[in-house]
Amino acid sequence: MYPLRLTLARLLALLLITLATISQPGLAQTPGNPPSPNEPSSEQLLADLLEDDTTRQQLIDRLRTADAETPEPAESPQVHQGPSLARQIATVTANAGGNVKEQFAVMGSAVESLLSGDNANPKANTAALLAATTDIAIVILATFAMFLLLRRLARPGFAGLNRWATTGSGRYAMLRTVGAVVAAAAIDALSIAGAYITGNFVASGLSENTPDNGTRLALLLNAFLIVETLKLLLRMLFAGRFPALRLLPLKEAAAKYCNRVFAALAGFTGYGILAVVPIINKNASPELGAASATLIVLFAALYFVSVVIRNKSTVAQLLANRAAQCTGSRGFALRLLARLWHVLAIFYAAAVVFASLLYPTTALPFIAKATALTGAYIGAGALLLVVIRQFIGREIKLPPSLYEPLPQLQTRLNTYVPTGLKVLRILVGAIVTILALDAWAVFDLHSWYSTDAGRSTVASLFDIVLIMILATAVWIAAASYIEHRLSPDTKPTPAAAARAETLQGLFLSSLAIVVVVMTVMIVLSEIGVEIGPLIAGAGVLGLAVGFGAQKLVQDVINGVFIQLENAINTGDYVNVGSYEGTVERVGIRSVALRDLSGTYHIVPFSAVDAVSNYTKDFAYHLGEYGIAYRENIDHAIEHLQAAFAELREGEFSNDILDDLQVAGVSALADSSVNIRVLIKTSPGMQWAVGRAYNRLVKMHFDAAGIEIPFPHTTLYFGEDKDGVAPPAQVRVAAANGEGNELAHITGDTPKSDSN
Repeated sequence: MYPLRLTLARLLALLLITLATISQPGLAQTPGNPPSPNEPSSEQLLADLLEDDTTRQQLIDRLRTADAETPEPAESPQVHQGPSLARQIATVTANAGGNVKEQFAVMGSAVESLLSGDNANPKANTAALLAATTDIAIVILATFAMFLLLRRLARPGFAGLNRWATTGSGRYAMLRTVGAVVAAAAIDALSIAGAYITGNFVASGLSENTPDNGTRLALLLNAFLIVETLKLLLRMLFAGRFPALRLLPLKEAAAKYCNRVFAALAGFTGYGILAVVPIINKNASPELGAASATLIVLFAALYFVSVVIRNKSTVAQLLANRAAQCTGSRGFALRLLARLWHVLAIFYAAAVVFASLLYPTTALPFIAKATALTGAYIGAGALLLVVIRQFIGREIKLPPSLYEPLPQLQTRLNTYVPTGLKVLRILVGAIVTILALDAWAVFDLHSWYSTDAGRSTVASLFDIVLIMILATAVWIAAASYIEHRLSPDTKPTPAAAARAETLQGLFLSSLAIVVVVMTVMIVLSEIGVEIGPLIAGAGVLGLAVGFGAQKLVQDVINGVFIQLENAINTGDYVNVGSYEGTVERVGIRSVALRDLSGTYHIVPFSAVDAVSNYTKDFAYHLGEYGIAYRENIDHAIEHLQAAFAELREGEFSNDILDDLQVAGVSALADSSVNIRVLIKTSPGMQWAVGRAYNRLVKMHFDAAGIEIPFPHTTLYFGEDKDGVAPPAQVRVAAANGEGNELAHITGDTPKSDSN
């Protein structure tokens, strides 16, 4: 890299000496045979011809005769066809080759004339050459010495800005970096301005008696101002000494290398095109200036291509590593760029050289301006996205005072903000693409925007984006307000929480429908679609649907009244229609249940004649416990109460809302005396409390010897008038199925029990 850089510096110095040489009066003419001082010019001959009446009339007559004899072009029966693509390419190539040949021929003639030394006063020309070269060297030395001095004095300020940018919260790191870079650029700009003023002061003193020399020095100083401003922008991107003042995320070695390469290109090309070429155009000829510009561009392109080839693998690996961290289309684009970036760079250099050969006077300024604008647009767009991403953060954290009453707001923001950033990235990419196409004259943005269609399109797009932002904000604000109003300030009961969840689902669904429909209607009106017929058609369609779908209307109406009566909430255990289960969703037209076997049922509200809610406000465990006829009822009730007391001290203490209610003997059944009790529980807990109470009742009755009769049958064999029961024969089947006759069994009691 260093030999090429030194070669560029030597070429630039040679060009500066050459421009001082060719700017002398003796070399200002284009090489060739000078006109004789005694020979009249063509302008003089034409003036003499027009002053004589006879010759003027003869000239007019000859022109009229020539016009009359000119044949009319015959109309061709075929449509004129333009030149083919191959012929156009051949023409462009031939023109480029002719321009190259002409430019180098002019440059060769100028060098030959310079070396021939055919001037009338060589000593005077040599003295003028030395004086011009000395003035240029003095101005260059004074300007760059002041610039380096001011940069040296500004280094502590750069160090302080670097320290400031590296301290503080990481969330605002990019904002601090941008502020520090802008401040450093302002200090750097003051250094450039101070050096430029110093150079102008020195140049004004050297050019008091030589106006031509003042023009050359002014061109040189203007080139210094433009080139050093361009290098200032490069230092903003690739600051090597202070990493916090570097906009691009590069390591120090890579940043220094990039700054060195692009600064060398900017210096060689900038000083050559802005200082050397204009002086050659003024003092020698435009052809020689165009040839010099072509030579400068050619050497710069060769240097650029050599740098690209040397760093092909390094840059490709960096892009591949970056692509591995990305997914989707962005990762694919980076992987493709890693393979083709050197091809694109070499193609760009070749296009610059070819355009400079084809259009030597206009191509290079156009390409430089378009390239600078494209880089500025891409950099500004990327910087804007990075700043916004770092300012918002990867995840939004709300303060506790806002998060506690609105727990879903943070989730909504973390859902919509990344989506908004993706949309913003696409929008910024589209704007950057349009501006880049305008910079390269592929698309004339100003002319298009000047038309009515352009202005209306931009206004519509802006309105649509604003409408989408407002619709999202309305949705977030309204949903959060609904959530806040339905969330109790204190700790909610299960019933209140279920009610809030049910109403939130219903209101949010309705709100989403309203927001989406309104947004779509407004957007359609913005893009020029008449929404009046749509609204009228929707009304007619709604009427037709209302007549044709009476069940649907009935579903909605029944659902509205069921919700108004607060009959069903999410999480309730209900019986609706012929289905029973836990409510998982309450919609506008249906309710979704899941029964104990896990089956999911969707019941339309039109099929709901009655709602049985087992978890409304509170519930009862209704228990009936049978005891044998021989047991003492009061003794049994005491043990029922003892079992309840133990239950109340256990894990279900918070779910029991009242004391045990003993309703008394509910029935004298066939085999038992039934005692009914009621336990008031929190909603939905009556089954769990009942199961636990049944367990305790069985344990207490067993401990007290109270019989809980099971189903059995009493056989009565009868008795005679004297009260003596006749014997009953009992035959027991053996294990092998054969009968085994037993002895007669007689007893004193007239009855016997048997299973």
